[in-house]
Amino acid sequence: VQLQASGGGLVQAGGSLRLSCAASGRTFSLYVVGWFRQAPGKEREFVAAIRRSGSSTNLAESVKGRFTISRDNAKNTAYLQMNSLKSEDTAVYYCAAATSSESYYSTNNYDYWGQGTQVTVSS
Repeated sequence: VQLQASGGGLVQAGGSLRLSCAASGRTFSLYVVGWFRQAPGKEREFVAAIRRSGSSTNLAESVKGRFTISRDNAKNTAYLQMNSLKSEDTAVYYCAAATSSESYYSTNNYDYWGQGTQVTVSS
């Protein structure tokens, strides 16, 4: 499956952005989708994950109450709604797909990655 992340940009602290992850090539509903981010000089870290049907989600503690992950399997697209953005949310955001949800929080769990979209939050 090929993934294309989009929707990043420059936003002021307290603002919102919605990232999209468009999939093609294989049946999107077969895959768990995760969002990760990587700030300069830091490791890539888990942000959110959603199961195949969308019935179950997981969020990193740092984004709980601010970010929401969702998906529309009919549109082969997953989303990351980001509200109340903070300067520490600045990073390149990546979406990824996996056939297993066992280690949804780990980059090693994911077989396919999008190219990343830059999110910059100004304070």
